[in-house]
Order: sequence, then structure tokens, then C-alpha cells
Amino acid sequence: MNIEKQIEFDKIKDIWSTFAVTDQAKENIHGVSICLSETELRKQLKDTTDARDLIEKLGTPPLQNLSEIKDILLIAQKGDCLTPYQLERVEIMLVAIRRLKAYLGRGKMYTNSLAYYDENLDDIPALHEEICGKIRNGAVDDYASKELRQIRNQLIKCEEQMKQKAEQILRSHKDCMADSYCTYRNGRICLPVKKEYKLKITGSVIDKSSTGSTLFIEPSGVAKYYEELQLLKIGEENEVHRILYTLSAIVSASIPVLHENLAMIEKLDFIFSKGKLSLDMDAVEPTINTDRKITLTEARHPLMDKTLAVPLQFAIGENVQGIVITGPNTGGKTVSIKTVMLTCVMAQCGLHVTCKQADICMNSSYLCDIGDGQNLSENLSTFSAHITNVLEVLREANRDSLVVMDELGSGTDPTEGMGIAIAILEELRKSGALFLATTHYPEVKEYAAKTAHIVNARMTFDKKTLNPTYQMVIGEAGESCAFYIADRLGMPNEMLKAAIRAAYGEDAAASYQFQTPENGLTKRTGAKLSKTKKDNHHAALSDKYKIGDSVMVYPEKKIGIVCAPINEKGVLRVQLPNKKIWINHKRIKLHVAATELYPEDYDFSILFETVENRKKRHDMQRKYTDAVLESNEID
Repeated sequence: MNIEKQIEFDKIKDIWSTFAVTDQAKENIHGVSICLSETELRKQLKDTTDARDLIEKLGTPPLQNLSEIKDILLIAQKGDCLTPYQLERVEIMLVAIRRLKAYLGRGKMYTNSLAYYDENLDDIPALHEEICGKIRNGAVDDYASKELRQIRNQLIKCEEQMKQKAEQILRSHKDCMADSYCTYRNGRICLPVKKEYKLKITGSVIDKSSTGSTLFIEPSGVAKYYEELQLLKIGEENEVHRILYTLSAIVSASIPVLHENLAMIEKLDFIFSKGKLSLDMDAVEPTINTDRKITLTEARHPLMDKTLAVPLQFAIGENVQGIVITGPNTGGKTVSIKTVMLTCVMAQCGLHVTCKQADICMNSSYLCDIGDGQNLSENLSTFSAHITNVLEVLREANRDSLVVMDELGSGTDPTEGMGIAIAILEELRKSGALFLATTHYPEVKEYAAKTAHIVNARMTFDKKTLNPTYQMVIGEAGESCAFYIADRLGMPNEMLKAAIRAAYGEDAAASYQFQTPENGLTKRTGAKLSKTKKDNHHAALSDKYKIGDSVMVYPEKKIGIVCAPINEKGVLRVQLPNKKIWINHKRIKLHVAATELYPEDYDFSILFETVENRKKRHDMQRKYTDAVLESNEID
């Protein structure tokens, strides 16, 4: 069973994780479970309180997501060379550590124990200074070493000399040039020489234009500077690599300290996220006990709007082991039991709770059956899923458990469901667990009333607005108010009378005081079906004219015999002297019915078919034959 989802603790975790900065803290939040050590739990709750206190006094802590650093440290650990970008990420981490240490240091003036975590952070000033002095703007700085500075100065000087030499040749051979400026081709400085003057310029052809009319030539006087430039670039690259490897080695030597810093930042991020959540939910620190009692003062569900939810007063323990909650469907029973369990789970995970005050006992397990659990893919009905979950709960329940069950015995025959509900409560009582259960069965209320250490409770609701008030009155049994709610929501009086009569008899129906005046169920006009009309006229005509009927054909007023029945177009076939015709039924009139002219079961093929066709048809009915029926129409 997914307890977190049923009580909506998964949604609390989703909100909680948004207050974390580092990926590891977010992962830890989603993996949080209840703490079973009293000492550890008290420490976790104090950390949450200290974190909130620091945030209220000093503002949000300067935490950063340093997920890249782990990969960078792994590269350095292998002995590979770090890039300037990666070294800058290390520097950013060291700056973040220094800022966090300063933030915690300011917290010491408030004697906040969380502030002393600064002693576990080391911003490694020597490493920070080395990186800052040698890496700038994503590259090795010119002043990273004396040799690098000299090489780069020589590079600038050599490039300038090379350019001056090329421009000098360009000016002295203007007539040979296609343009008035030098250009670069394949990393070399070239002159745009007209093709016909290529022999006047000593040098190497590096490229040519798309038309071939211009050649890009590197003059011989420039080539020597290019060779010197390449040697200087090799020297620069070697010096840059030396500096980067030196810095990488310093980072590698600092890896153990950096890993400890990372772990501490992630731990502090997790702790401060709890403080941020407490502030966001306007929560308080609960007190913890091991005396098997829970007392909540003005508790509210943390996911509900705190301006709308009415606070819940709740207490269990000492002489009360179980509470059976009854009341109307709109009374907030399910929200109340979820609020109790969710509050206890949050407290045992080291979080503050949304109450004015809370005294919560530690539990070894939290067990619940909330919702119908219907699963079509596993062929589980509501009742089957309910019982399967309940049995799982009963197997795990013990004297250190907190159990909540919603709508005991629902989803089946009321009489049998009532019996199952009482059996479940009795088993929970024997287990010693603290439990809350909701029900509508009157017999269950009676069981709770006469059983030691189990009490009834009812949820009140506003009968005027039909809104839940979430007020639990412990020690009193409630009623479902189903008829009252149905009446207020507009159920017709006749329907209500029928319901009351079926439930409580004629006298109860007669004495019921209706809240709304006599009314009926107003029907709404819905969509209409489009149906195909049946051809009753064709059926009537088919009955009117039968094969063998003698009919009068108009306007000729000839007598004929019907030889084919009427079709859907209202046309039938009539045998006239020497011919058969198709004619509309409107042009004929019954003269003499076939029943008056011929005996019953008369074979009309004698009238309408030739002897040859009749013989062939006879052969076809008794054996296989290749004969083909011929039409005997005479049109």
C-alpha cells in the first residue's frame, strides 16, 4: 500500500523539494521516511527550528547548486587536466563556501546551534587565490606566469611586424593588387594579387577567388614572421598547459576537503529547506512523546487554504485507543483522519506541523485504508480492494502503530458490511494500535459506545450552507443527515418520502418536516435521437397486392394478373395478354383477389413460365444440371 499517496505526503514532499537548492537535497527529500530513533528525531526537529530561526533573522542562506563540481573533482582525481571553465566552477564553489561560512558566523550572535556548522566548512583560501590569480574570463590570464606574459607580448609584436610587412608590400605594388587591403586565408596573411601579376610578387599562393582572377599570395618577407609566430604559439600552449596542470594538481590535493564541503552544503541545504517549508506553511515545532498519546490543537490540513479551513481539535491516547467517527458525507470525516495521520508523519520526519500546538507520539508504522482502491487492470472491485488492503493493515498493526480506516465495511451488502466493520475494529483493538475509523453504520456506533477504550466522535457541519466545519466532537455519535442534505439540495418531496418510508416506515415518512416546499423533478430537454422511418406504406401495399391477383390497369382498363410483388419503389409486375409490364401501383386496381380465383398452394409458375423453364427448374431442385433458365417475357 502506498501510504504517502493515500495521505498526500507525496504532495508535501513535492512542495518541500522546491525549497531545496542542490540536487542531492532534493533527492534526499523524496527519499525521507519516518525516524524511529527518539534522540535522532529530537535533533532533526531542533535543526528545523534553528533553520527557521536563522532565516527569520538573517534572511535566506546563500546556498548554490554545485552539481557540476562532482564531475570536475572526478576528472581532477584521475589526474586529467582541468579546463579554465572547470577551474572557475571550483572557484565559484569556494566563494559559495566563504559566503555560507560568513552567514553562519553571523548566526552565532543568536546562540543558534546550527550556526556552528561553519566550523565544518573550509573555503581553502590558498586554492582560491591560485585560481583567481591565474584564471580570468574563462582563460588563463596573461599574468599567470612571467614566461606566459613574455610569450604573449612577443606574439603581439610578431603579429604586428607581419602585418606591417604585408602592408608595405601592398603599398609598393598597388597596380598588381585586386584590393587595397590585406586578408587572411587559412590563418596566413595574404595579398590579393591579380592573376596576371602573380610573378611580380614573390611568395606562396595560399588561395584564389571563386572566379580565379585573384590569387591570395603570402609574400616571402611575411612567411618568416609566420614561422616565428607558430613557434611562439607552441610555447604559449605549452606554458598554458603547464599552468592548468599545476592548478589541477592543487585541486586534486584538495579533493578530500572539497568533498567534505560538498556534503556539508547538501546537508545544510536539506536542513534549511525544512525551515523554509515551516515558514511557508506557518507551522510550529511539535513535541514528541513515547506515551502513546496524540494531542492536536487547531490542526489544519497543510494543503488546504489556511484562511478557509476550520481548525481541528483532536486527542487520543491514555484511556482512548480508538475513535469511531460518524457524521454526514459533507462533514469532513476523511479530511480529518488524513489531517491527523499526515501531521504525525510530518512530525516523525523532522518537519514542523500546521497546528497551534501538537504533542505527538512516535509510531513504528503508519497504516491506512483510504479510498476505494478499485483496479480494473487487476480485476479488483471496490470491496475486494478494500478487504485486501484491510487484511494487509491488520497483519502489520501492532501496539506501536497508528491506523486510519475510511468507510469501514463499505462497498457490499449493508448488513454484511456492518459485521465486517465490527470484526475489523475488534481485531484492531486486540492489536493495541491507536486507530481512527469512519463509518455510517448505527451498529458500529453502538459497538464503540459499549466497548472499553473505544469512543464515538462526530463531525459537525453547517446545515445552512452544507459546508464542512471540520469540527470533531469526541464522545458523541453523529448521524449521516442524508435525508436532510438531499432535501436541501432539491430532491423532490415525493422521492424523499419514498426513501424515508423504505428506511424507517410509513410513520417516519408522515412525520418528516421538509425544508423545501413541495416540488417536482424538472426534466431538462436533452439531445434527440434520429431514427430511420419504417416503410409501413410499402408493407401495406405488399399485403394489398398478391401474386395471382386479377387487377385492372388504367387508363387502358385492361385486365391483368400480378406476377411479381410490389417493390420498395411502389412498382409491381403484371402479366397482360402476350406481355409482362412493370407498372406503378397507383395505375392499377384490384379486380379479383387470387384467393377467389385459385385454390390454396396453387403453382403460379404454370401461368407465368414456359414448359421448358418449368422442366429445367424441376431438374435443378432434384439434381445437378447445366441447364439455364430462359426468360419468357414478351415485351
